[in-house]
Amino acid sequence: MSMTLESFCAETGIGARPIGVYDAPDPELFAPLVRLRRCIFDHYEDWQRGETLVIDGASQGCPGSGYWLTGVGRFPSREVMVNFLTDREGLRETSALTEAWLDARPVSHPVHGHILIGPVRENMAQYLKTVTFFVTPDQLSVLSFGANYRAHPDDPEPVLAPCGSGCGQMFSLFPSLDKAQAIIGAVDIAMRIHLPPDLLAFTVTPPMLERLLSLDDGHSFLGKPFLQKMRSARAAASGEPL
Repeated sequence: MSMTLESFCAETGIGARPIGVYDAPDPELFAPLVRLRRCIFDHYEDWQRGETLVIDGASQGCPGSGYWLTGVGRFPSREVMVNFLTDREGLRETSALTEAWLDARPVSHPVHGHILIGPVRENMAQYLKTVTFFVTPDQLSVLSFGANYRAHPDDPEPVLAPCGSGCGQMFSLFPSLDKAQAIIGAVDIAMRIHLPPDLLAFTVTPPMLERLLSLDDGHSFLGKPFLQKMRSARAAASGEPL
């Protein structure tokens, strides 16, 4: 039997609110709304309060978020973008490598003109693109096993870890949103200052979310000794009850 998102988080010990990325025509359906300040992860606390970030053609802020989430280039030119990533920030050894990497990572273009990032809403499922869990390393291991639980070796790799921007890892770096896959994210050093230091991101496509919510089948590792032992060890180390 499938769990709700709330019961799944309770079962896996995830305390942070999961966040959905939506491509929808009417931002007001997602109110209360906030506008982009700089990095999208500067809105982590807004998300946890239940507010939704709206990004569209009028948004300012980080040029990378416009590029990866809406396909709008806010750098003066491609050359400026490449030089910024290569020489200013030192993220690639050469400009040629940066160019090759950008060419290999197509950007997303919203169908409805607005990208909304905020609390997961069941009544907006038709616009949902991905769901991101903000997790500790222990919780990341649980979700990673969950993503692999029903995966066959011939299936697309269930868990990916592509290098890229934190916002890209939440949406545009998926090969396909129609496949059951996840991305380990929040490893972009430019955005980590906006997150608690012990949290990473685990972003899933809707088909992968469906798999995770169906883990409570009486057979999965959720009720087995490996997970129980890990929880017991953490509880013993902290002095807190399970």
